Amino acid sequence: MLYPQQTATRTLEDLSGMWKFRAETEPIDATKPLSDFVWMAVPASFNDQTMDQKLRNHLGYFWYETGFNVPVDQLNKRNVLRFGSVTHNAEVYVNGKLVVSHTGGFTPFEVDVTEQLVAGENDLKVRFNNLLDNSTLPSAALAKDGDKYKMQTRFDFYNYSGIHRPVRLYTTGATYLDHIWVNYTVDGEVTKIHPEIHVAGDYVTATVEVIDEAEEVVANSESLDGELTIEHTHRWQPMNAYLYKLRVTLRGKDNELLDTYTKEFGVRTIKVENGKILVNEKPVYLTGFGRHEDSLASGKGLNMPLVNMDYQIMKDMGANSFRTSHYPYSEESMQQADREGFLVIDEVPAVGLFETFNVAVGIDMKKGETWKHLTTHENHKRALSEMIERDFDHPSVIMWSVANEPASHEDGAHEYFEEMINYTKELDNQKRPVTVVNIQFADADHDLIGDLLDVICLNRYFGWYIDFADLEAAKCNLKSELEKWHQLYPDKPIMFTEFGGDTVDGMHSLLRVPYSEEYQVDYYKANFEVFDELDYVVGEQLWAYADFVTDPGMIRIGGENRKGIFTRDRKPKMIVHYLKDRWTNLHHN
Repeated sequence: MLYPQQTATRTLEDLSGMWKFRAETEPIDATKPLSDFVWMAVPASFNDQTMDQKLRNHLGYFWYETGFNVPVDQLNKRNVLRFGSVTHNAEVYVNGKLVVSHTGGFTPFEVDVTEQLVAGENDLKVRFNNLLDNSTLPSAALAKDGDKYKMQTRFDFYNYSGIHRPVRLYTTGATYLDHIWVNYTVDGEVTKIHPEIHVAGDYVTATVEVIDEAEEVVANSESLDGELTIEHTHRWQPMNAYLYKLRVTLRGKDNELLDTYTKEFGVRTIKVENGKILVNEKPVYLTGFGRHEDSLASGKGLNMPLVNMDYQIMKDMGANSFRTSHYPYSEESMQQADREGFLVIDEVPAVGLFETFNVAVGIDMKKGETWKHLTTHENHKRALSEMIERDFDHPSVIMWSVANEPASHEDGAHEYFEEMINYTKELDNQKRPVTVVNIQFADADHDLIGDLLDVICLNRYFGWYIDFADLEAAKCNLKSELEKWHQLYPDKPIMFTEFGGDTVDGMHSLLRVPYSEEYQVDYYKANFEVFDELDYVVGEQLWAYADFVTDPGMIRIGGENRKGIFTRDRKPKMIVHYLKDRWTNLHHN
């Protein structure tokens, strides 16, 4: 599946706008117009666009509806309807007929709707739900009492739902390109490309060209499986991006243009060796954040102005990386990460794979039987496959995260993740490192899957959930655990993918007590003091970049997780200035 673009052979229409919307409180006939609807903007979560609390918090099914026009001559082309994502499960109806279903809320899907379209006005409906259970990603405990659902999520962010990314209608001819992967090997300045290209339909000739940033053709082939050579390669570097384009053109009889498509890519190498993460054979130290797609009114909906602003803020601070916590981010934000030169840990939405997880992390969680009760295998593999298919050619992606904070200390974890990690590596021809982000309960004494990982990624909250307000004890215990991990896996790099403490902006304390901005500064300084002593620590991604919405709770003031170094509306807390000074002057490796 290719990202939709308008070319000499393809048209593209964006169906974003105001759609009709309602909860399914009674059976709805897809062949009839929606009644009793309200208006919702697409793409966006529906939850924060309404002041109706009953609608905002409804658990179950919902419907969207819109109309679009198709010119007569467009019916002679192949018409494809594409959704960037619908969270969490979708059924799509065109002119009353079910055309496609999709499970999973964070990756794209599409369907050929040529046979369902008519000239002029067409009706489009989407039925979706916000339900999660023991088989889904993310995971939750789901029960039904009569016609009412009850759901306890196993993660600490709000379960926003809706059509979160663009809906587009594009056309191709009868012969079209439907898959392009840029496969390459690098030896010094020379890059050999052996692209993987799939074509549906018949063609007579094909050309494949590599185009540099000066718009010059630097390599070409007259065959889809021919080798292309870039003699003097400009490497894509961290925070110094260089992007090539691979242009594929298909022609028929009499040189008729059948299809053409252009894909951006960058050339870089990535591997783990001797306890380091190497990009282009050089060690990197990752600085940055865990983040959420979360913004006012849009919820998890695509918000590119905010994405761009965040990227500029992070660059100004000296951050070079982020993790797509805890799901693949929009295609548009990944494209921009490529252009800016960020290093990205790309994470599948496998969060909540821990049946006794409780947001009140300070409470001792009972050991469960997660790997007996969860039935996520099929959906986990589908999510991994769809993420890697979509993101394979992004040079920014340097690592795959197979899950966030699973119960990797419980019996059955090793068998489960051995299967998922092997599957991930089979799918990725680039053989990028693979990790599972580790939760505090699965520490070095209890974790069962560390041997499977290329990089040990730790979420640790010494000084917050553990050793609360006692930073001296926190430093001691953090260092002790790190030494244990290093003793277990001396050749594996260790990095931090989460560490932080809730901080209420504007709250100050002469005594530097927890929740104050002063304590947040002290907390991070204490953690950095330990990191800087140990040369096998190769990265620090703070939790979190900005405050974000959660379910209400005693430790979630205002219904937000306030560990952000910025508020949700990007007001800086005191720690921002310290971080900028640290990262712009940091010399590691």
